[in-house]
Order: sequence, then C-alpha cells, then structure tokens
Amino acid sequence: MINRIVALLFLAFMGISSAVLFVVALLIWLFTAPFDRRLVWLHQFTSFWACIYLWAMPAWSVTAAGREKIRKEATYVVVSNHQSGLDILVAFRLFFHFKWVSKVEMFRVPFIGWNMRLNRYIKIVRGEQESRRRMMADCERALAQGSSVYFFPEGTRSRTGELKPFKPGAFILAHQMRLPILAIAINGTKDALPKASLNFHGHHRFRIEVIEEIPYAAFADLSVEETAEMVRGRIAAHVDSGPLAA
Repeated sequence: MINRIVALLFLAFMGISSAVLFVVALLIWLFTAPFDRRLVWLHQFTSFWACIYLWAMPAWSVTAAGREKIRKEATYVVVSNHQSGLDILVAFRLFFHFKWVSKVEMFRVPFIGWNMRLNRYIKIVRGEQESRRRMMADCERALAQGSSVYFFPEGTRSRTGELKPFKPGAFILAHQMRLPILAIAINGTKDALPKASLNFHGHHRFRIEVIEEIPYAAFADLSVEETAEMVRGRIAAHVDSGPLAA
C-alpha cells in the first residue's frame, strides 16, 4: 500500500513538473533550433529534466561510471541492456548527446512525449515493417549529422535481468556507416520498477557504466549477427541480474 502511495505521489509530481519543464524546453527549442541543428542544447536540458526525477526520489541513488570513455565529438551507435522503464532516466545521467530510438507510444505522452518530438528522437511502431524502414532511415540521417543514436537492442525489457537476444538494427547501421559502437550496461533498475508495474519497490542503487568504445575495425570483418553477439557478450559480462549491494 505504501509503495503504491509513493508511486502515485511521484507520478503526480512528474505530471505537474513536466508541464512546467516542457514550457522551458519549448523556449530553448525556439531560441536555439535556428543555429543548433542537432538540438544539442535541448537534449542537454532534457537530460537535466530526467535527472530531476532521479534526484527527487530519496529511495534511489545513481552511479555513472566510465563517462570519461565517451569522446565528445564522436558519433556512436549506442547499445545497452534494458531492465526497466527507469533505464531511460538513468541513461540521461550520462549527459552526452544522442537521439533515442523509442516505441511510438512514448511520443504520445503529454509534455514528455511532446518534448521527445521537439528533440527529433526516433520513433518505431513494433511489428510494423514500414515503420522499421522509416526508423532506419531516420537513424542514418541523425548519424550522418553527427548525433549518436541510442538503442535497446533487446527490443523490450527483460523481466529477469538476463539479456535477451539482440535485434540486428543497431549493428546493421554500425556496419553500413562504419561507426564505432558504444557499449553500456545498466544495473539495479529491474527490481525498483518491475515490468508491467507502476509501484516503486524499496531502496535501490542504480549503476550505469560505459563499458568501452568498440571501433569499427574491431568488427569490420564480422557479420551483423556476429557483431550483435560479440557486443551482447561484452554487456552481459557487466550485468548483474540481482539487486546491487548497498
């Protein structure tokens, strides 16, 4: 019962604050979009917006490791595991520029989804081949402009924390555009907000870790499937299916 009350209060705070923060985001977009074609300033504000919710919940603490491994001017195909809806907030904690690939339903959420549209994040309709084609084209366009693109290649959240097979889209792009892959591992979010639940559960420590940059030369001679399995193995070695120690 207490968990549900906390969840409802937190969701109410998100709803009220997102209305205000969207107005700020809209002003940033209006003043910076004419000269900031990649919308870097807007994305940085969006990262701050996401972190407000992490800071506002005293039951959560977040550690970001390996940020120094991210080259500021590099363009990456970013891939990470996916344990919970909280992974999106936690990934923003890295404060570097990228475009999300996200299911189309997220873009319909008032204020937060509208901000995703302002940022030109990339939508996909699950199971729709034409949407997948448009998504790949949008990703190519973003990467060509110098924006990294962030994928959850499992396609959906894992209930157990164990990595699911990786879908090929991110790795097709990395091969076609000869770009490095940035591998990221997220731990601790699964039990804080389990899949298909709106209740927050207890105190949790989250950790997001930039594992490494994998240069194109390291997988140029591999197939797309071999590249996906290689990256999956590297991320899996840094993922703990249980809760993080206090």
